[in-house]
Amino acid sequence: MRPGIVVRHGHLSDRTADVVRCDMTALIGFISRDHWPQEAVAGDVYEMEIRREPELWEHTHWRRLDSATKRGVRNFFANGGQLLHIYGLCIEAADDLKTPDGVDALFVDLGARLAAMEEIALIVVPAAAYLSCTVSRLGEVVADVEPLYNYLLEHCHQMRNRFLILDPPKGLHDDLLRRWLKRFREDIPKTRSFGALYYPWLNDGADCFPPSSSMAGAYARIERQNGVYGVLQPPANIELEAVTHLELELNWDEVDALIQANCNPLILQSGRGIVVFGARTLSIDEAFKFINTRRVANLVTEQLWRDNRWAVFESNNPHLWSALDRDVRFRLEMFWEAGLLAGDHPGDQYTVKCSDVQNSLAQIDKGVVSVEVTMRPIGTAEQIVIDLTLGTA
Repeated sequence: MRPGIVVRHGHLSDRTADVVRCDMTALIGFISRDHWPQEAVAGDVYEMEIRREPELWEHTHWRRLDSATKRGVRNFFANGGQLLHIYGLCIEAADDLKTPDGVDALFVDLGARLAAMEEIALIVVPAAAYLSCTVSRLGEVVADVEPLYNYLLEHCHQMRNRFLILDPPKGLHDDLLRRWLKRFREDIPKTRSFGALYYPWLNDGADCFPPSSSMAGAYARIERQNGVYGVLQPPANIELEAVTHLELELNWDEVDALIQANCNPLILQSGRGIVVFGARTLSIDEAFKFINTRRVANLVTEQLWRDNRWAVFESNNPHLWSALDRDVRFRLEMFWEAGLLAGDHPGDQYTVKCSDVQNSLAQIDKGVVSVEVTMRPIGTAEQIVIDLTLGTA
């Protein structure tokens, strides 16, 4: 904190501008060794930003991308996506993605680029679903994609306003899928609410592909159709486009079993086609069971952080705490009026605390200011606590 400055706000700043977007998508693909540009090394990244599918074929590097990524671009736009950031990551071999150390080394540059792209809210990696699985003699299912998914879920957790759409590994079905999913969900619980998985794979004629990119387009479509705070609408009971049939058709017992395992089934409905029949995250925490709850919390957290990051350079004293309390309440009332937060009246189901309790001398010495926000997103039964920390400890 810069010493000697007292904050005295005469009026609230305009909080109606620069509302956080939740539909912008990053699609991560891979560039195999034989398609690297000259002088490239493992971990190099080639970026493309496109607004419609034909722009991909006009790009210098489109031929370098793996086929699953190119198919994913088509699926995204066919299902209503509007803006796609493609990241082509140079890898020596698929084995580089199978260990935490390998993923960490490859993602040094890409991780930094993703962190710098503040507006990205969704991440998909359809090519990762082709990594293999093994079943031990004791029946434990291990998927080679786990280190990559763990890395990206942790990234979403750190970035606040980011959500990973996962694919089931190719060839993993029935009890083996549910067994793997149970272990995977329990592995690192704090990150699992930042992702959702859909099953089964999809077909467009003879072409079979993982569903994540189609779902990302559907997420974006639903949000745009429901206005600036469309993230409140769960991405469920909606039809998918550019799909002729499912890899496997599910009966209702299988659908129920998948839902209980927090896997979102894709089903065939007469007269509608392929329909999304679930909106659950991978969380084992009941507070974040549903995708829209997690993403509303993401939106609120990110918006409050962007609104108030100016406070990092102000003197950490009661004048600042009062200004932050007022500004945060103002934004939360906007969210309540938009229908994101529960309560019959403003403030019924949300609280803001910013005082010497949250900002002890130890906190002040660290150069940070803390605001505690408690809220209940609409449709949830539990309060969610956000620790809004501004500054660098």
